Amino acid sequence: MNTVLFLIIGIPLVEIYLFIKIGSQIGAFNTVLLILITAVAGVAYARYEGFNTLKSGFGQLVKNEIPVYEIISGATLAFAALLLIIPGFATDIIGILLIIPFTRRIILGKFIKARKTKKADENNFIEGDYEDIDDNDKKI
Repeated sequence: MNTVLFLIIGIPLVEIYLFIKIGSQIGAFNTVLLILITAVAGVAYARYEGFNTLKSGFGQLVKNEIPVYEIISGATLAFAALLLIIPGFATDIIGILLIIPFTRRIILGKFIKARKTKKADENNFIEGDYEDIDDNDKKI
């Protein structure tokens, strides 16, 4: 809960700070123009990468393999496109990092490794059978 509250308050504060700093350097009109250009170009590139991911997923299906990476990559691309549509420089940087295949592979690789180690920790158990023995049922 605290993380969500921090993100809801923190992200707009960072974006406003960056708007002010960058706007004072390049001007208000150029700042707005830059935000619009990154949104349009980012969404167009996300669409292009989305079609590449879809094509790769169909290639995996033809080989009778489950396209796990392609499914995760497609969801990541949709999230990246959302970040690029939201006005702001910090969200644009994160969105661009998620769209570029090389950085997306690194980020998803770290996420998948963290998920696997968490799953491995959850599966530390020993399977066995047991039988309840009641002291009153014993014969002398």
